Amino acid sequence: MLSKIQEIKKEVSKVVVGQEKMIDGLLIALLCDGHILIEGVPGLAKTTTVNALAKSLGLNFKRAQFTPDLLPSDILGAEIYDPQNNSFKIKKGPIFTNLLLADEINRSPAKVQSALLEVMQEKQVTLGDTTFKLEPPFFVMATQNPVEQEGVYQLPEAQLDRFMLKLIVDYNTKTEELEIARRISSGKFEEIHPVLTHDDLIALKKAIKEVHVDSEVEEYMIELVNATRNPAQYGLESIKDYIQFGASPRVSIDMFKAVKAMAFLRGKDFVTPVDVAYIAKELMRHRIVLSYEAEAEGITTDAIIQKVLEAVQIP
Repeated sequence: MLSKIQEIKKEVSKVVVGQEKMIDGLLIALLCDGHILIEGVPGLAKTTTVNALAKSLGLNFKRAQFTPDLLPSDILGAEIYDPQNNSFKIKKGPIFTNLLLADEINRSPAKVQSALLEVMQEKQVTLGDTTFKLEPPFFVMATQNPVEQEGVYQLPEAQLDRFMLKLIVDYNTKTEELEIARRISSGKFEEIHPVLTHDDLIALKKAIKEVHVDSEVEEYMIELVNATRNPAQYGLESIKDYIQFGASPRVSIDMFKAVKAMAFLRGKDFVTPVDVAYIAKELMRHRIVLSYEAEAEGITTDAIIQKVLEAVQIP
């Protein structure tokens, strides 16, 4: 089944240069039935990557641009009155898809954010008196711009906790950017072909669940999460005052699933502490609430997580 992953990456690379960590993150979240939040400046191929991934998987893809005047019905859909038949009919919104790109999610008001995040959790939409189950797989990739601008509504911590991973996407290397400019200027993009069937996707998810995790590695993951809540117990008195709230229980649940997918993508049938460390920041950076003291001193959640990784004993 690993060859299928390589085929997907090969198809995506036809239109996306670099950004391997973003592609791995998308695959992990998709295969673990999670959702992903990506932070990065405009122009880093976030939309292109999701579109390419959807095509390679043979799935439906829709994009919703979040703006301050957006309404929940613009995402979910609504009941529309039909005067000819004197009845109401359902008009489904862009949420009815397999892969949804929620572009600049922090630009919409709380009511729209909560409507989307509720669907992410429940995997169903209620319009009028009718409840619709979303067809699996249902995967949301939300983006937000890190550049402070007017009209931005910060996602509350409880809503951020719904995302399995938060990726920070950086600029491409100079070599990659040169390749991107050459491809776009010459129009040399190959067509993306679907390489995965629905049965293949189910088989991949099953294979990931069968990846072995030793009990010592399981305990190591729990220790990492606990260290963000009780840093003093791990000799981390220096960061104790920087953490207002540690990682939530959802981190432990998502970590147990994500590290299996991480190991699988690396061609292994067992998880090592290296797999855990590789994805720990993506799993926890949006789920640790820093104190005002940390913000005043410019301390980031990534720096906190790095301290935790260095302090907790590796099995």
